[in-house]
Amino acid sequence: MSFLDELNPQQREAVETTEGPVLILAGAGSGKTRVITFRIAYLIEKMGVMPESILAMTFTNKAAAEMAARVEKLVGGLSVAKPVISTFHSFCVRVLRRDIEALRIPSTVPGQPPIGLTKNFVIYDESDQQQVVKGIMRRLELDDKQLTPRNVLSRISWAKNHMLDPQEIYLQSADPRTEELAHIFAEYRKELRKANAMDFDDLLLEAMRLLKSVAAVREYYNRRFQYLLIDEYQDTNRPQYELMRLLAGAGHNVCAVGDEDQSIYSWRGADIRNILEFERDFPEAKIVRLEQNYRSTQNILEAASVVVANNVRRKGKNLWTSRQGGAKIGYYEAPDGENEALFAADTIHRYVRLAGENGETARAAVLYRTNSQSRLFEEAMRRYQLKYHVVGGFSFYERAEIKDLISYLKVIQNPDDSVSLLRVINTPARGIGKTTIEMSERLALETGLSMWGAVGEAIRRQLLPARALAALKSFRELIEDGRAMLAGTFAERVEEAAGGKSEAEAAAELRSPGTGEALVPTQPFPTQTGADTDFDPGNFSFDFAAGDAAADDGTGEGARRSIDGVDDESVDEAVEGFRAPGTAANTAEILKFLIDRTGYIKQLEEEDTPEAYSRIENLHELVNAAMDSRDRGETLDEFLDHAALVSDADQYDEHAQITLMTLHAAKGLEFPLVVLAGMEEGLFPHSRTMLEPDSIEEERRLCYVGMTRAMDTLILSRAVYRRRYGTDMPERSVSSRFLVEVPPQLVEEMGGGPRRRTSADAGDARESGPRPHEQLRQRESAHYSYEDEDQSAAWNPARVKPKTATPLGNYNSIDNIAEFFASRGKKFNVPKMTSEEPKGRRGFRPGQKVKHPKYGEGTVYQREGDGEDAKITVQFPRFGLKKLVERYAQLEKA
Repeated sequence: MSFLDELNPQQREAVETTEGPVLILAGAGSGKTRVITFRIAYLIEKMGVMPESILAMTFTNKAAAEMAARVEKLVGGLSVAKPVISTFHSFCVRVLRRDIEALRIPSTVPGQPPIGLTKNFVIYDESDQQQVVKGIMRRLELDDKQLTPRNVLSRISWAKNHMLDPQEIYLQSADPRTEELAHIFAEYRKELRKANAMDFDDLLLEAMRLLKSVAAVREYYNRRFQYLLIDEYQDTNRPQYELMRLLAGAGHNVCAVGDEDQSIYSWRGADIRNILEFERDFPEAKIVRLEQNYRSTQNILEAASVVVANNVRRKGKNLWTSRQGGAKIGYYEAPDGENEALFAADTIHRYVRLAGENGETARAAVLYRTNSQSRLFEEAMRRYQLKYHVVGGFSFYERAEIKDLISYLKVIQNPDDSVSLLRVINTPARGIGKTTIEMSERLALETGLSMWGAVGEAIRRQLLPARALAALKSFRELIEDGRAMLAGTFAERVEEAAGGKSEAEAAAELRSPGTGEALVPTQPFPTQTGADTDFDPGNFSFDFAAGDAAADDGTGEGARRSIDGVDDESVDEAVEGFRAPGTAANTAEILKFLIDRTGYIKQLEEEDTPEAYSRIENLHELVNAAMDSRDRGETLDEFLDHAALVSDADQYDEHAQITLMTLHAAKGLEFPLVVLAGMEEGLFPHSRTMLEPDSIEEERRLCYVGMTRAMDTLILSRAVYRRRYGTDMPERSVSSRFLVEVPPQLVEEMGGGPRRRTSADAGDARESGPRPHEQLRQRESAHYSYEDEDQSAAWNPARVKPKTATPLGNYNSIDNIAEFFASRGKKFNVPKMTSEEPKGRRGFRPGQKVKHPKYGEGTVYQREGDGEDAKITVQFPRFGLKKLVERYAQLEKA
């Protein structure tokens, strides 16, 4: 039986249409990953296409790995060669590592190297980028409170995604702040080029520029890749679109798979026009719609489809499923955010218990609009002693100690990386103070050198006191030793330093001036029992891999590493205590060397705190990661690229029972039970999107994505009152418009009156009762609070008011302080305070334009009440929604 028999007719059509451009409109849960992998297998097995001529690109490492595993399962035995399945950014890194130097131009100064990035460029993550921007703003004397580095980087990223350079931003500027941004952008580009560095946006732009500018490179990849598949096409930005056009060549064998109803990343540059206008770009394109959903029940699918049908910018699909009926969509209206979180925890707690009793695997998710909402849900899960996994939390590679060692590796790979160098130049402390660093930075600015060059110049010209020079020499020698290990010239470096002297004299000379610290190991270092992070120069692995073109990609690493043992000849040639001459150290060995030479773990041990030992364990895990990288045959470049390209989506643990994550992070996942929380105007849809129709449409698509993550049970929840940043009291919320759009006949109130069950019914529920997700609704509904942990009080929203509806006094208010003293028999006179009658007009209505002395011009969004206590909500373009007491607001008509 052919594997094609496993596909439905539409899926089969998509797989068998191999020639020319194809757009596959794949609805949620319609099996798009299956179609992509089966299409690759069909090309290899049925069409006789060479695997290496197929390129498939997606957005996350996890998705790429899953695709590769499925293809391997289908056609693994047919060929040693494999198709290239990669993320956009990883593919661009590979292209640039191979060919970026084709973009370099000759220097006008005789004897100087060509101008442009080299193959050993580094990739700056967000924190590195912020350090660069902070330095530029400090140099330009700009206030980082008015224009924050994070905001600057966001706007620079927006410009790059729209392929605008600093000059274009400056010419388009309509205010001084945008002009400042253009200046920062220009300096930012200069700093990155000087450091031989790129950010994530540059990876796409430089790859695109390379293919567009260098015909030979473009023609090579057009010959190499005959078939191109793009996953999640609706999330591509303009550079990715241009990259696709350049790779497609004349054959146009492009298969784009996507769903315009799941385009949710415009904030990072995604352009929905790419999928909406595919036929305009490729008039001969064939459109295939995948409309059978294999994930959700009919009720969930129908509700989600009705919600997203309110959007205008869509191609339209008629999704259907064979899973007819199913549980209705639950709706819970909590009195406050704390109660909402406890309800979610209680519901999931019962679901997990019932699933365990029925021998089923429980998987549930709480989805929310912003990361800040996770706190209440985490507290509630801990309250119920539930183990949970948060996606989008603190990444392993963002921890301080990991960033420190990664920065050391970056400097060894590329000494001109000034951001990484500044991070480690005095970490751990080695006597290089603020004055020394500032002098080196000033020298770098005056001479146009990188920080590494400036440090070398300061040492050469003796520009610092002896103690500071000794510390700088020590640091420079450390990095040079690391670079020698990487290049395989460590033994020669030792011999050169020895220069025919006796062993004792050589050892004495190879010590740090002023500190006596050994610059190269002369004997094995003391080791910790059980720790595998200690540098043992007598126990190196060797590399006997043949140096082929694929391995020697210009990364400075040479051929791939081998983990085989050492042959007799190499042992004979080895210098005692070092690896054999001419062989390079792998990443794990360099890390062990750095940890020992810097004394990083020793310093943490001296702290003797639980936090310090946790950091030591993290360092051990980093070495383990490097060993795994070594076993995969990866170079230092590839190890650093992997660390830089890890995303939030890659943190998802598919074995976790309970997952807390944002709606954006949930894309592509599925769970039997989903709680979609915070369904309130201003929260979801977010306040920043309220005045833009296109933004509201994207928020609605995000709601559709969240709803279609649910397989069996979907629960929507909101809080009547929610505490917001900057307010003393919880504020009353308004139901999300997306709640209103869900057909009422598909919704079941989970806050209604109790459903009575007899004891007989309860007795045999385990044997013949419904599945766990159905039993969730067969329990008396309750309100949840930390004070009422038995959760037994039934609640009817028609009869019971929210418990926080009556405003509560602030615990440190004057009145509460007076009550505190009175309860202890002491007098406390409340001072009488007079206040001036506030200025400003009154009586503003929704839709009116107003002006505020602090927030500027805005539009009245909502009015609550009248008279002295009237409150109005105003949407300010630069500050979002603000709720103001009208008589104190000092508003004027705009």
